[in-house]
Amino acid sequence: MIYCQTRRGAAVAAFLTGCALSSAATAQDWPTGPVHIFVGFPAGSSPDTIARIVADPLAEALGQPVVVENRPGAGGVIGVQQMLARGGDSFGITINGPLTTAQRLIPDLGYDPMADIAPVGLIATSPLVLAVGADFPADDLAGFIDAAAEPEAISYGSVGEGSGAHLTAELFASAAGIQLFHIPFQSYAEVTTSILGGEIDSGFMAPSAALPQVEAGTMKMLGVTSAEPFAQVPDVPVIAGTAGLPGDFRAELWNAFIAPAGTDPAVIERLNAELNTILADNEVRDRLLAMGWQAQPGTPAGLAQRIEDDTALWGGVIDTVQAAE
Repeated sequence: MIYCQTRRGAAVAAFLTGCALSSAATAQDWPTGPVHIFVGFPAGSSPDTIARIVADPLAEALGQPVVVENRPGAGGVIGVQQMLARGGDSFGITINGPLTTAQRLIPDLGYDPMADIAPVGLIATSPLVLAVGADFPADDLAGFIDAAAEPEAISYGSVGEGSGAHLTAELFASAAGIQLFHIPFQSYAEVTTSILGGEIDSGFMAPSAALPQVEAGTMKMLGVTSAEPFAQVPDVPVIAGTAGLPGDFRAELWNAFIAPAGTDPAVIERLNAELNTILADNEVRDRLLAMGWQAQPGTPAGLAQRIEDDTALWGGVIDTVQAAE
């Protein structure tokens, strides 16, 4: 009996080993044709540029063309939908919205981020900065919060309801115990112009958008939403733990590499390894930082956790905003 069990165990072990070797061989042989990366934003946008920074070295590593497919619309959602519809060797590079807040903001989304998406890896993160005009009466977060003591005494601009800038401002206001007045615009350029013209008081925006105005002396940055100082604006204080705000305050935009659910795990593992190698390259890191993004290599599990955490965080903010309407 012991002999039979031993033989059976050896057979099972051999079978599992064979499966693992077969899967590894499949991943090494893959791909046998072009790989398509869907981006839900137009050419020249940050997600598109990031995709192209990654695509060239990825094509070299895989030995096959990597084609960036722009499918703009619905804050990046169309790109994810098109990735899922095409199937085959189709992947996506997307910002956080389509994976975290879209289910709450878009009826009939057509996909479930938790069930239909396989995370490959985080690519890069970008915090936002709280920007005000140069003549704003406060020079720090404490002064800004004091100026907002009266409800809606301070206005801020964003690029629309449910955008990262809008939800970040509402998260900040809730944490600071203040009420800000929201004015939506079509673009960050309009937000910047309105701050400089004195039409609105403030806005959360990418450091790279505010930096030229700060260097020109027409704008100030009062705080950054990352957990640690951001390399592009190292002198701007983090909001976390400042002026009575929680020490765990964090609000970041991010870009990530995703695949349709059901993609061979060995393929995902290989893509993740190639992606992390690309993100470790100093030239790639410098190009990303020049755009206002910090390279963030990681694991599929780490991206899955980030999606889960941010879905809960921003879902709570959306609940608060909707309850106040």
